[in-house]
Amino acid sequence: MAKKSKYDAALERLQILLVETQHWTIDQGRKTVIVFEGRDSAGKDGAIKRITEYMSPRQTRIVALPKPSERETSQWYFQRYVPHLPADGETVLFNRSWYNRAGVEPVMGFCKPEQHAQFLADAPSFERILSDDGIVLIKLWLDISKAEQARRLAERIEDPLKRFKVSPLDAEAQARWEDYSKARDRMLEETDHNHAPWTVVATDDKKIARLNIIRHILRSVGGPGAAAEAPDPEVVFPASKSKGRLAP
Repeated sequence: MAKKSKYDAALERLQILLVETQHWTIDQGRKTVIVFEGRDSAGKDGAIKRITEYMSPRQTRIVALPKPSERETSQWYFQRYVPHLPADGETVLFNRSWYNRAGVEPVMGFCKPEQHAQFLADAPSFERILSDDGIVLIKLWLDISKAEQARRLAERIEDPLKRFKVSPLDAEAQARWEDYSKARDRMLEETDHNHAPWTVVATDDKKIARLNIIRHILRSVGGPGAAAEAPDPEVVFPASKSKGRLAP
């Protein structure tokens, strides 16, 4: 039997602890929401895959909503996300979330400036409601350098197994890099609050990022997860301490 790599061995230990921790959250009836945001190709899909690989399929859901319908665009903005929130014992992972309105939508012109501003004012209140209802809300911004993003986007095009990752918006990710940086900075500044803080993850090294994301989630959820090793502060750090550390 081939010896596991250092990464695989570390990942397996963390996945075992994830299973133990989820068993505890189910037993305790705890509700968990994990929001994954970040630039295109920052590693959201890969991290979510490793986190959920051995979790309970009945108590775990991954939510990646498509473009809103005409009816949904006329609703209260947060309305389409509410039905996907967890019941007791459930864990929900949003692969992009209501924060579309803080990044992709304003940068690409899919919403009006006043809608963007209204969202930034409303998001903390919406999240306080979730927190007050007992939901553990973990918000992750996966950061990546411009050069590494360019490399990964080019790799997508060349790899036939990554066909479903290719998007018409991929080219815009590089062309509008500075606009996305400004939107990110404003989002972190205006929606980082005590009951639902933002955590930044440096993801240029995917494997190191995944391990540290899992460690952060485990320690944030608590129970058996509290025994997880602390994440590397050079890889995972609070948005409030991110000045000068984010990809410009």
